[in-house]
Amino acid sequence: MYVAVKGGEAAILATHDLVAEARRGDESVPEIAVAQIREQMGLACGRVMNEGSLYDPDLAALALKQAQGDAIEAAFLMRAYRTTLPRFGSSEPLDTAKMAIRRRVSATYKDLPGGQVLGPTYDYTHRLFDFALMDEAAPGEVQARPAAQPLDASMPRVPDILGAEGLMEEEAPPEGDPRPFDLTREPVSFPAERDVRLQAMARGDEGFLLGLGYSVQRGFGNSHPFVGEVRVGEVCVEFVPEELGFAVDLGEITLTECQMVNQFAGSKDVPPQFTRGYGLSFGHSERKAMSMSLVDRALKAREFGEAATYPAQQDEFVLYHSDNVEAAGFVEHLKLPHYVDFQGELELIRRIRRERQERQDKHADQANEALPEAAE
Repeated sequence: MYVAVKGGEAAILATHDLVAEARRGDESVPEIAVAQIREQMGLACGRVMNEGSLYDPDLAALALKQAQGDAIEAAFLMRAYRTTLPRFGSSEPLDTAKMAIRRRVSATYKDLPGGQVLGPTYDYTHRLFDFALMDEAAPGEVQARPAAQPLDASMPRVPDILGAEGLMEEEAPPEGDPRPFDLTREPVSFPAERDVRLQAMARGDEGFLLGLGYSVQRGFGNSHPFVGEVRVGEVCVEFVPEELGFAVDLGEITLTECQMVNQFAGSKDVPPQFTRGYGLSFGHSERKAMSMSLVDRALKAREFGEAATYPAQQDEFVLYHSDNVEAAGFVEHLKLPHYVDFQGELELIRRIRRERQERQDKHADQANEALPEAAE
C-alpha cells in the first residue's frame, strides 16, 4: 500500500473539501439520490458489484455517487468495505437452470426449447440520442406497455441439450467436491486451476477482458465460438446454518450467465466435440459474462493439448493484469512523491553525461596532438 508523505497533511485535507465540492457540482441542479442511481443506472451498478466482489445494489449505487461515476474507484470502495464484513460461511451452489428468466437468447438454435426471450437489451436499438430523456417527466408518469406473456416453465440450457447427445465436453466437480479456492484469502500460484481463473475474471476489469476476448477471435487464438446461451434473471441463494442442518433461502440475486460453444477437433483419447467457455456475473452484465466465457475457453488450452502462445491463453498474464483495482493502484501511485528516486536518476544521468563528455574531450585532445606528427 502506497501512502502520501505526512508533510502534506494540510494540503491533503484541503483536497477532501475540493472533492466534495466537485462531486456535488452546481448546487442549482438537484442532487442525485442513491436510489435513482440504483434504479436508473443498473448496468453501472452491476459492473461495480462485479469488480468490487460484493453483491449489494445499494452500496454499488452509493459507491458510484461517492466516486463521481468512476467505476474503478467505486469498485475499490466496495472491496475496502467488503474486507470489514464478517464471513459466516459459504452458500449452496447456485442453480442457474432454475433461474427466473428475464432475458434468454441463443445463437445456436432458432427454435430453442423454451423459446428466445429478448427482454431488455440494446442489441436492436439504433444508437441514436433520445433527446426526450432530457425532459423531466411528470411525477408518476409511466409509459404503458403491453402485458407480458407467460414464459415456459422449462428452459433447458443449450450445453445440456448438446450434452444429451454426447456432443458437449462433460463437466463434473473434482473428486470429493472440495471447497473452491478463495483468492481473497489465499495466495495464487501458477498454473492456476479453473476455479481460481473464474474467480479472478469474475472480478476482473470488463474492458480488459473484452479486449482479450476480442483478441482470440481476430488472430490471437484462432477461435470462432457460438453463443450457446446468454440468460439473465434471478436465482435463489441458499445457506445451510450449522445449527439447523438444512438449507435456508436468503433471497434472490440477479445474475448473467453465458455459455460459449467452441469447436474441438478431438485427440487420441477424446472424440471430436464441442467445448465450453463459461461466464457468470452479478447483475445484468452480458458483455462481461461473454468476455469472461471467451477467455475461460482460451485459458483451457493446455487442458486440451493446445499450444498456449497468445496472451489470452496465459493464465499468469490474464489473472495478474485483469484486476483493475490492483492495476489502478500501481499506475496511480506514480503521482505520489518520488523525489529521492528521481534525484538519484537525475544525478546518474548527469554523471554519465559528464563522463561521456570527458571521454570525448580526451579523444579530441589526442587527435589534436597527433596532427603535427602527421604533417611532418
